[in-house]
Amino acid sequence: MDKNEEEVSGEKLPEKNEAKETKGKDHEEDEDDDHDEERKIEVGPQYTLKEQLEKDKDDESLRRWKEQLLGAVDIEAVGETLDPEVKILSLAIKSPDREDIVLSIPEDGDPKGCWFTLKEGCRYSLLFTFEVKNNIVCGLRYTNTVWKTGVKGAVDSTKEMLGTFSPQAETYTHEMPEETTPSGMFARGSYSARSKFVDDDNKCYLEINYTFDIRKEWLPT
Repeated sequence: MDKNEEEVSGEKLPEKNEAKETKGKDHEEDEDDDHDEERKIEVGPQYTLKEQLEKDKDDESLRRWKEQLLGAVDIEAVGETLDPEVKILSLAIKSPDREDIVLSIPEDGDPKGCWFTLKEGCRYSLLFTFEVKNNIVCGLRYTNTVWKTGVKGAVDSTKEMLGTFSPQAETYTHEMPEETTPSGMFARGSYSARSKFVDDDNKCYLEINYTFDIRKEWLPT
C-alpha cells in the first residue's frame, strides 16, 4: 500500500553559484532558494479536512476519491485544523558497507559538533522518517546544499520531491536515491550542510544546519 503518497523521483543538480564561504546558519542563501521564493504562486483559500469532505459531497466519484486519499484519517480529531503539521523524526544513513547509522533530529534543527562521518568512496542512501498531522501537506520536498571547509562555493546541491501526504497515526518513510561519496585526499575533510523540508507554499517545516566528515575509513561502531 502506497500510504496515499504521490512520489516523484528527485534529481541531483550541480551547484554553480559562488557562495561566500561560511559555516552553518551563516551561509548566504543560495540562488535556488531565491528562485523558489520568486516562483511562489498565490493559491486559493485553504480548507480543513472537514470542509474538503463537505465540498462536492453530492459528487459520488469525487467523494470516493477524497476518502481514498485520506485513508483511515480520524476526521473528528484533525478535521478542524487548517495547516498541516510535518515533523521530521529521524535520519538513517544506509550503506552496504556497515550497519545503518540512525540519527535523531534535534528540536532546534542544529546538531552539535560533527553529526556523522562517511567513508570515502562508499555507497549510501538517506532514509527519512516523518509524521504528518492535522491536514494534507502538498508537494513536500527536500533540498540539501553542501560546502567543504576551505573551498569557495557550494560543492553539492540536491533536490528531491517526497510527495503529497495525508495525516495519519503511522509514520512515513522516504529513501533517497543511492549516492557515492567522493574519494581521494582532497575529498577527505570537514563539510557543512543545510537541509530543508518545504511544501508547495514554500512553508519550511524544518531547516537543519550541520557538519559532517568524510574520512578514509568508517568510525568504529
